[in-house]
This record gives sequence, C-alpha cells and structure tokens, in this order.
Amino acid sequence: MRKSTRYSLLIVLALVAALVFAIFLRKTAPPEAARLLPESDAIVYANLKPLRLATHFDRNQIAHSPDYQQFIDATGIVPERDLDVAAFALHRMDNPSGPNGPVGYSEVFEGRFDGERLARYLATIATSQETYDGHTIFTIPVGEPDPKTHATRQLRVAQLDYDSIAASNMPTTEQIHSILDRHRAAASPFSGSSLLSARYRDVPLLASAWAIGHIGLPFSERGYISVLGLQLPIPEDTTFVASLSFVGALHLRIEQIAPTEADAARSTAVLTTLLGLFKSTQQGQPTYPADVALRSMIASLKIDHHKDRIVLTGTIPLDLLRQLMAPSTSSTPNNKP
Repeated sequence: MRKSTRYSLLIVLALVAALVFAIFLRKTAPPEAARLLPESDAIVYANLKPLRLATHFDRNQIAHSPDYQQFIDATGIVPERDLDVAAFALHRMDNPSGPNGPVGYSEVFEGRFDGERLARYLATIATSQETYDGHTIFTIPVGEPDPKTHATRQLRVAQLDYDSIAASNMPTTEQIHSILDRHRAAASPFSGSSLLSARYRDVPLLASAWAIGHIGLPFSERGYISVLGLQLPIPEDTTFVASLSFVGALHLRIEQIAPTEADAARSTAVLTTLLGLFKSTQQGQPTYPADVALRSMIASLKIDHHKDRIVLTGTIPLDLLRQLMAPSTSSTPNNKP
C-alpha cells in the first residue's frame, strides 16, 4: 500500500511539474501573432487591451473617411473597438523608389471579426484570389500607380482563423505564404522568425507593446535615423529593443545594442548631451494640460550605459495618452482616422 501511494504521489508531482513547465513556456514564449510573422528586419507588437482599458480610446467619436466607413459598414469591424493585438514585420526593400517605398510590411491582427462578412467584402474589392493551404488569399490594389513604373502596390489578405487576419504588401506571395505555413505549426512555443528567436529574450516580461530589430528602418534618412527632423548619431542598421510596460504607470524602455563597448560609450555621451539640450528647451510655464503631461514625461527620461548597451527609460503619464487618443476638434468627415 505504501509503495502504491509513493508511485501515485510521484505521478501527481510529475504531472504538476509538466503543467508548470508548459505554463512557463507559454508565458516566456513570444505571443502567437509575433510567432506567425515571416523573416524580417524588425518586428513591432502591441497588445491593445491594456491601452484600451487605461485610456478608453474605443469610446471616442472619430470621424472616418468615406472609404473607411464603407469598410466598417460592410464588415462590422470597428478597429478601435474590435482589434486586440497587432504584430508587424518590417522588410527593407531592395528598391526604395518602388511602389512600397523603403519599407514593406507584413501583419497579423487578432480581435473580434465576422469572418463571413469580411470575406464577402474582400471578394468585392480584390482583383484576384488564390487558395493556399486551405486559406483564400485576396489580392487588393492599394493607392495610385507609380508614375515611373506604373506599378501598383498589392495588399494580400487572408483569414487565419475566426479571430485572426494576416496581410502583406510585399511584391511576392512569399511572406503571406510563410505566415500561413507558420500558422499550421503555431502550437509550438519555439516557432517564429530568426529575429524573434535572437532578440525576444531581451523584451521585458510585462511589456504589452514592444519592437525589436532595426527599428530605425522607417525613420532612415541618408543612412541615419531622423526623428522629427533631428538626425540622431545612430546608423540606420542599429539594433534596438523598445518596450512599453503598464505597471501602475506606462514605462518606456529603449535599448540600443552597439557593436562594441567603446561604441556604446560614445553613443551614450552624444545622446546624453542631446537629451540635456532638449530638456533645457522646455522653459516657461506650460499652457495646456497636455503640455504639463509632456513636460513630466521629458523630465523622467534618462540614459544609462551597460557594457555594449545604451538604455533610455522614462514614464509616460496616462493623461498624455488620453490627450493623444482624444479626437481632434478640427476633424472632418473626410479625414482618415
């Protein structure tokens, strides 16, 4: 009897250990939407549910353009209300002057969608359809033809499941096919692109929004990163890990990974000087509530240097987020959301 009890206890402990290990893997594994993305130069991920809960941006009355309103009426999807998760893969384009510009995108969205209504709408605007791995891929022309090449950007859209959608504006079907292939094996917590495997471990555990890779890619200008007209002393192919974590307040963290410790020290010195100059320009009494919140965020920014890494941290007041999410009083029905 004693021996049987011991074996039963061991079996129960083994099952509990396996369950804990499975939960640990699920908690530390990248989110499924990010795991589905194809190979890319950068990844941006956002879980919108904490932001929606904190700011209630889904309750704002937003003026939609006629085309956007047609999409809402046809599909029943209101993105600010129904979209829960968005994951983007950023691809550097070989020809920056092509219809895609310097950056192409592949996306995975999760939320509450009416699949039948969405499929009917996509079928009405698609110029062609393809069946791949049991999924229909709709090809939709986007924007005006390029004046030089007369090429038009093509957006490919496919429903992955009742609550997820994939899209890509890349010139070929390679990326959208890759997403569908990964969807077939999505149960594995170790699946995902090489960039995700290499850098996701650097993302803070409680981050609800994050970005990894060459995040400067959309802001590239003459080989460097430009933000709001200011050229930073950072090459465009610098690797970053950026995150937003909501723990009582919204915490911003941007980590630059330099090639060497000496490069990190030089970047730290320059960026610290630039941050000091920027803070010194914030003089006078703020006029509007948004200015007060912005000043608070700027005052919280600081830069630290750890070996080959430069870390910028700060706190974003929720009041500032609410101000940014509030609809503009000058909006008109022709404005895009």
